[in-house]
Amino acid sequence: MSTSSRADLRRRLDTATSGIDAPLAAVDLDAWDANAADLVRRAEGLPIRVASKSIRCRTLLRDVLARPGFRGVLALTLSEAIWLATTGISDDVVVGYPSTDRSSLSRLASDPELAAAVTVMIDDVAQLDLIDAVAPSDGRADIRVCLDLDCSWRFGGIHVGAKRSPQRSPTDLARLARVVVARKGFTLVGVMAYESQIAGVPDDPPDRRGPRQRVVRFMQARSATELRRRRAAAVEAVRQESDLEFVNGGGTGSIERTVADSAISEVTAGSGLLAPRLFDGYAAFDPQPAAFFAMPVVRRPGRGVVTVSGGGYVASGAPGDDRLPVPWVPEGLRLDKSEGAGEAQTPLLGTVADTLAIGDRVWFRHAKAGELAERFDTYFLVRGERLAGSAATYRGDGKTFL
Repeated sequence: MSTSSRADLRRRLDTATSGIDAPLAAVDLDAWDANAADLVRRAEGLPIRVASKSIRCRTLLRDVLARPGFRGVLALTLSEAIWLATTGISDDVVVGYPSTDRSSLSRLASDPELAAAVTVMIDDVAQLDLIDAVAPSDGRADIRVCLDLDCSWRFGGIHVGAKRSPQRSPTDLARLARVVVARKGFTLVGVMAYESQIAGVPDDPPDRRGPRQRVVRFMQARSATELRRRRAAAVEAVRQESDLEFVNGGGTGSIERTVADSAISEVTAGSGLLAPRLFDGYAAFDPQPAAFFAMPVVRRPGRGVVTVSGGGYVASGAPGDDRLPVPWVPEGLRLDKSEGAGEAQTPLLGTVADTLAIGDRVWFRHAKAGELAERFDTYFLVRGERLAGSAATYRGDGKTFL
């Protein structure tokens, strides 16, 4: 984003929210619209399942699911999936991770309409055993099941990618599929094959170009080639056991590669709608930052320094500078390395600090998309220079799922 664009962004955000006290969080709807359209373009006709953990706001989920090209939700937890289904957000919710939530499993099994709308994730027979222990198959609604294929890359004894499913080979997945198909009370409907080492690792980080960038691109190219063969074989092996409604893959960072795989019937995306800091470094696409939070200047400790209230919203994952929020506008501010982003206050350095007065706002970007919603109960929706409304986050709805 150019300097002039950042200056315009600051003016628009400040103007639209001038009557609201900071701290506050805002979503730029113009950027949101542009990002949604770009995701659809990149998906090349395949439906996009929305990753709700990257949004965590029902108003925004309703908005994107009403757009052509988007269909269904990938939820973080079973309790969230049930909530989204029962509040009318979607009648097609896949839980992205296995669940041991007994009360939610019991509720799912006791409600045929709910069981038809929610699909659980399985990668181990023990997970089927747990469901049967909670709700015996006799008399319960059939539970829809998706199998999770491990899509990490193994190279010279090195494991690259998320440590997810133990089901790695086509033989592994077919064996589990046979168990599900033969087991009363379960219906096998899908396969999930998420390549985190491609979707979640920037290949063009602005501050890390050079040898590391070449290593990442080498890894991703080799991983994509290996996965394309293995994923196709695994899906074909499962199809020999059962018809499948969907084969899900990818994420915001890997859509181009994922849609080129003929085994895939849908892709997942969510972070690309809000474009947090971690999605700045991809060569194939350039989303527009859409989610921001504003903290007020409360101190001026000295020349070239201001201090804002709070701001310590550090993202999950392996600790590092890329997990910290970044001061975005006004441009030219940076975190103090000795204090970082603090629970009570965050000092910011830079010559532009001397232009800020007590009460002025600094607008930040979070490193991740959905976690910002855990810090604020409301997103203020900005269209141009106008406040277009507000939307409750999950926190504002009184929900905390994980």
